[in-house]
Amino acid sequence: MTASTSALPATRDALHQVAEHVLAAAQFRESGTIRLRVTAGGFETVRDVNGGRLGVVNGRLVVGRAGADRSTALSSLASAAEFAGITPGLPDAAYRAATSFAPDAELFVDPDSVRRLTDWYELGDTALREFAARIRDGTHQPILWPEHFDVGLSFDEVNYGASPGDAHFADPYLYVGPHVGPPRRDSFWNAEFGAVRLIDEVASVADAISFFERGRARGREPARVPGDG
Repeated sequence: MTASTSALPATRDALHQVAEHVLAAAQFRESGTIRLRVTAGGFETVRDVNGGRLGVVNGRLVVGRAGADRSTALSSLASAAEFAGITPGLPDAAYRAATSFAPDAELFVDPDSVRRLTDWYELGDTALREFAARIRDGTHQPILWPEHFDVGLSFDEVNYGASPGDAHFADPYLYVGPHVGPPRRDSFWNAEFGAVRLIDEVASVADAISFFERGRARGREPARVPGDG
């Protein structure tokens, strides 16, 4: 399998399970937050877990304490949790998990798919930070939400972000999603929830920023009334 076929969805699901049932689960139990962040080659908790770093880098679980990192291959949720010294499984008090919790099931992790997904997260995270700086709202920092497994932020009741793909679109994509829905349906507002640009349509960080800026500008236009002009 290659990253362009069934390997990518399977790998995405495996990483999503780890994000929910290992990283977010451990952090929520210790600090009461589920928020994650993008890091070079992967993602990690925003707070220390058991006194140190907990993340996924290059498709491996990374635990860091006292300035030293240890890592292990992702084989199952149970083995990942044991390596990290935490209890697996997202607590019900956090939210209803989007992925299944099968602690001993094998996790499928394809290296090419991992690179494609983590490169996409890094592009999206970088673009969102620059976008926020351009509109002079640096107080907003991108968050990798474990529920939908997308990295995003929100300004003026509009969500901006990068998704690794989901039930709506199989491939990774950028999105602009007004909280009240798109003002109209046209070549820009091309999704039920807003606007989407698929990964193959985004060649660079500059392309992503341009899309977010266009979405911000277009979102301020008045809604088109059926029958107008």
